[in-house]
This record gives sequence, structure tokens and C-alpha cells, in this order.
Amino acid sequence: MPGLLGKKIGMISVFSADGKNVPCTVIEAGPCVVTQVKSVEKDGYAAVQLGFQEAKEKNTTAPLMGHFKKAGVTPKRHLAEFKDFDKELNLGDVVTVELFEDAHYVDITGTSKGKGFQGVVKRHGFGGVGDSTHGQDDRQRAPGAIGACSYPAKVFKGMRMAGQMGGERVTTQNLRVLKVIPEKNLLLIKGSVAGCKGSIVIIQK
Repeated sequence: MPGLLGKKIGMISVFSADGKNVPCTVIEAGPCVVTQVKSVEKDGYAAVQLGFQEAKEKNTTAPLMGHFKKAGVTPKRHLAEFKDFDKELNLGDVVTVELFEDAHYVDITGTSKGKGFQGVVKRHGFGGVGDSTHGQDDRQRAPGAIGACSYPAKVFKGMRMAGQMGGERVTTQNLRVLKVIPEKNLLLIKGSVAGCKGSIVIIQK
């Protein structure tokens, strides 16, 4: 799907035409520069690689510098591939937020906020013991028994337990586009988007 790289600015609320206060996320979408065009003959599939945000040469590796010089563009911090653009793109072309002017819904991929080590109640929604009797006065949020019976005498893989929460790649689908502001490269999306302020997101039609 065609799309862009962007940066999450934060959240605001706007009023709809019928007077409802709608929470929305502001995303700086692009401008992105075409750094590579892949073809079926050469690479086995057709795609366009886009670069987002300027990077210093001293912070860019030598192989990437060669990659950017071949494309004739300045070094970029973030790269991502997209498919099925409506028009043919060439090296050095700039793709802006105007790509979404005719889009009503988008899918957005981001990295969720890290929440550290969490228990099963917060991490997986366990109900807890609930009753503080029967010797459970300090075990309300414990996971309970995790092993099987006599056979197989082991803990199965994938058992929901306490552990690291957040910091994962999350895709939210079918988010409504409220407004496109081309002069400022901004995109207003209804609802929340995974990630903290300033995090990089991938927006796809």
C-alpha cells in the first residue's frame, strides 16, 4: 500500500460539524524523498523506498552514504518501503502529505510506549483473586498455578505471565482522516496512535 513516514506531534481535540468534541492525533507526515526504486526484474518485487528527516553525514555509515549519493539525495534518518503508488516515482522525487487528500481511512504503525515490568493483571487483563479470604490476603494480583497436571509436567510455551510490557510494533487499522494541512505537512487523525510524542510512525492508505 502507498504511504509515508511521519512523526507523531501529539494530541488535540477539534469540533465536528455537528458540534461534537473529537479527540485527534496530529502527525507530521513527510515530506519524504525517494531514495531507491525497486523493480521485479532486478529485486524480485516492485517497491519504492522513502527517506524521512535529515541526518548528518558524520552520523551516517559509509554504505548508507553511498546509497544516498547514488540516489542524489542528502542523508536521511529513517527509511521505509511502500508499494502500489498511483504514479511512477523516480529517484529524488518528493512525496508529501497531499498523498492522503483523497483518503478517508489509514493504517498507522508505531512503537508503543514502554511500560516496564508489569504483572498479569495489567499486562494480560487477569481478574485477580477478588476475595481476600482463604489465605489470599496478599495474593490478589498473582497469576495462580501455571503448570500442567501430572503430564506433561512442564510450563507450556506462550504462557501468559508477568514481564516486559510495551515497546512493541503496533498497527492500528482504519483510522479516520479528519483533515489534511498541506502547507504545514500535517495530518489530523481521529483517535489515538501508538507511540510517544516525537516517535516515528508509518502511515499507509
